[in-house]
Amino acid sequence: MFFLRQQRNRISSNILLFFLWQIFIFHCFSQAITLAGTQPVKVTMGEDTKVLDEVVVTALGIKRSEKALTYNVQQVKGDELTTVKSTNFMSALAGKAAGVQINSSASGPGGGVKVVMRGAKSITQNNNALYVIDGIPMYNRASSGGDGAMATQPSSESIADINPDDIESMSLLTGPSAAALYGYEGANGVVLITTKKGRADKTTVTYSNNTTFSDPMMMPKFQNTYGNLAGETMSWGLETDKRYDPANFFNTGSNISNALSLSTGNDKSQSYISVATTNAAGIMPNNDYDRYNFSFRNTTNFLNNKFILDTSANYIIQNDKNMVSQGQYFNPLTALYLFPRGEDFNDVTVYERYDDLSGVSTQYWPYGDLGGVSSQNPYWIMNRMNRENDRRRYKLAASLQYNIIEGLNVQGRVSVDNTESKYTEKFHAGTVGNFAGTKGRYKEERRMDRQIYADVLANFNKTFKDFNVMANLGASIKDLRMESSSLHGDLNNVTNHFTIENLTRSGYYKVDANGLKRQTQSVFANAEIGWRSFLFLSLTGRADWDSSLALSDRGNKAFFYPSVGISSILSEVIDLPEWFSFLKARFSFTSVGNAYDPYLTKARYIYDDQLDQYKTESLYPNSDLKPEITKSYEAGLNMRFFKGALNFDITYYNSDTRNQTFAAPLPASAGYTAVNIQAGSVQNQGIEMALGYNNEWRDFGWSTNFTFTYNKNKIKRLADGVTNRITGEPIEMPYVDKARLGGSTSPVVRLTEGGSMGDLYINRDFKRDNNGYIYLDAKTGLPSMVETEYKKIGSLLPKVNLGWRNSFTYKGVRLNVLLSGRFGGLVVSNTQAFLDRCGVSEYSAQLRQTGGVTINDRNVSAKDYLGIVAAGTGEGDHYVYNATNIRLQEVSLEYTLPKKWLYNIADVTLGLIGNNLAMIYCKAPFDPELVASSSSTFYTGVDYFMQPSLRNMGFSVKVQF
Repeated sequence: MFFLRQQRNRISSNILLFFLWQIFIFHCFSQAITLAGTQPVKVTMGEDTKVLDEVVVTALGIKRSEKALTYNVQQVKGDELTTVKSTNFMSALAGKAAGVQINSSASGPGGGVKVVMRGAKSITQNNNALYVIDGIPMYNRASSGGDGAMATQPSSESIADINPDDIESMSLLTGPSAAALYGYEGANGVVLITTKKGRADKTTVTYSNNTTFSDPMMMPKFQNTYGNLAGETMSWGLETDKRYDPANFFNTGSNISNALSLSTGNDKSQSYISVATTNAAGIMPNNDYDRYNFSFRNTTNFLNNKFILDTSANYIIQNDKNMVSQGQYFNPLTALYLFPRGEDFNDVTVYERYDDLSGVSTQYWPYGDLGGVSSQNPYWIMNRMNRENDRRRYKLAASLQYNIIEGLNVQGRVSVDNTESKYTEKFHAGTVGNFAGTKGRYKEERRMDRQIYADVLANFNKTFKDFNVMANLGASIKDLRMESSSLHGDLNNVTNHFTIENLTRSGYYKVDANGLKRQTQSVFANAEIGWRSFLFLSLTGRADWDSSLALSDRGNKAFFYPSVGISSILSEVIDLPEWFSFLKARFSFTSVGNAYDPYLTKARYIYDDQLDQYKTESLYPNSDLKPEITKSYEAGLNMRFFKGALNFDITYYNSDTRNQTFAAPLPASAGYTAVNIQAGSVQNQGIEMALGYNNEWRDFGWSTNFTFTYNKNKIKRLADGVTNRITGEPIEMPYVDKARLGGSTSPVVRLTEGGSMGDLYINRDFKRDNNGYIYLDAKTGLPSMVETEYKKIGSLLPKVNLGWRNSFTYKGVRLNVLLSGRFGGLVVSNTQAFLDRCGVSEYSAQLRQTGGVTINDRNVSAKDYLGIVAAGTGEGDHYVYNATNIRLQEVSLEYTLPKKWLYNIADVTLGLIGNNLAMIYCKAPFDPELVASSSSTFYTGVDYFMQPSLRNMGFSVKVQF
């Protein structure tokens, strides 16, 4: 491990040194140009003050001078999200920002993206970042489909509904200090999105097309050398001449995106209108994702510019079909990967046969449960077990700003965000009995999500001699409602007639209704005082009244979040060398909360669909709960060199999240199984670095950016020894198990004091003799696995994340190349364990060819050995792998046609594009950055028949009139 750590550090250092050396060489050559027959000509670059004093959008949509910020904010331009498009534009952020970890889910087109900033902070709450669009927080509904082997249908997420072509820019507020004005919702950081507006005195029509095709980038390695014995399904037979490639099951995926927009206006009114379509097909048969976006925005000034009215409307139609993440159920990959190698797979491509008894076509699958999992014909799962989501979403927003006097205005905003969705499951007759009756099974679920947000904000900005004062004072209200109802049952009279009227009432039949009401009322204030444009003091405060606290002992008490920060432009007061253009130092501190889930403070009843009656919630209501509190500070430097051509930003942060929630067990006599108690804390500390260079030499330009992220997660305390307020006795909690990554013998994510939120523990090993040697049974000559004390083998969490982006331009040609890397951490492959045990993996064939495994000078056959270490979903640490990987993340080659070729009518740009193109280094048998669930904190870094990660290549066209 020490050697690996040295190698990892050496690789990181070499990359950074090479990066700096290239900048030095390029910059030196840019300073002097020798012309033929003349003396060297000195070229002096003028200082770009705009680069050194840009205006950025921060919390609540407030625009601030970048040099005055007391915390780290990273900007991402809209074209960086649209150069290489995906169905969820958030995946385009991978490798482009420091302090942000991006993991795409394995559920296919439209799948969720996990966005975690500065490490996971909460043991029980969601750790994903908050999305804010034009200053309004967005409710991001996402469904992972559940964790583990029995995971059900995943779905898309609300942020994927946004058309990336409508995005002007994005600000990443990675720390709580930057997001303090959003209260508990901003504790995990904020993705701040600013959408496009119309432009005055200019009419622009833009059309863009982005078409990509997908195929698996990383798949398990299979064997075709050995087949199966007659009557058996495992491939431990003799050599075979049959050839079977599971990849042939996959289609070529596609994603065709079209966008058309109109921007127009005059000095009084500006409008922006857009229409976009996204039509994608996954690599799985009959897996589709379609989205249609309609957007309108108008900004109008009236009454001598005293009033500014900004209105917008968005309507989104989104449909997805047969998304598959992982697990045994609803997953064709189990049967596809484990198919016996001596059989003819073409025989089951005709997946249904007519049944005379039932009078309908039923499933053809003569192989039963392969590998002990609930396998069915892969084609049947994708064509006769259809799972569909239909969503309709509309967003209406309006803001009115009144400019009272110069430097003082008042703004009011209101937004309505409604989503109506219908989810159906249609399982045809012939599906295995666990999932459907003899005539089929149908589920229909309808859900409505509604968020109403409103705020009022007073803004003041005035200069008094050497002082500049900017202040904001406001209040907001956010009301969230959710209602859902579903019917689920076997079909009764007509086979494969999928309607709720055709559901049985006497067999399998379930009814469910659910709802949520949550409201947050807030007041907030922000003040920034600048002195002589080099020293800045920033103060913020926010108080929230959240309905989840309403029935607690705290009643109507608000929880308050303060923050304070200071920054100084040292280059204004320190005599620096000429090449050292800018130096800023900053420090900030904040305390921000994270409210717990609703309905934990009062006894409630839940419906038991098995008993068809209500029963009391098993969790004892605790009226003494407090919000989680994250106290965080950060310090950083921002530097610019060579008149702004070279920039370097570095930030150190340290956060401590307290009042973590745990379920403490209760005795049976209490009538409840557990009670929520709050104790302990989780610490995250780390470093964010961004190094960039941008310069031009005549027709050639080079822009490069290097990002470095280091985060160390530590559990400082659990609830061990804390007094249980119900029993009055100290709680025994030396550890908390959060996720079993596979079956009962696979590694478990265990939390302990001093450990991290990704620590892996195992309790299985070979049986050993008194000398520590592997024990072989005297009769069978085979080793065996036994239960041991739990021991830590590492962590799922990465140590370092790197990104290196380069953009080269020459006349009308632009080449963009992005490399990304993750160093450290572990992953678990349950899939590899199944493949080894069933004899279909390349490793199993190699082991057979080498004669098995030698243990204590005795030979153990490949079949016997893998039958032991790969039992279940893998024993102990035998299927744990290093997660370090480096990949070619993104490439685009674009050419802008000379406008004169088109008679100066339009700008046309043609491009060849690709992302996730190649894995340069990876020792794991699957993509370590792929996750089964975009919302789970602990069930991550595990492959249980996940879809493979995809390589995407295609072309783009952009025309602007």
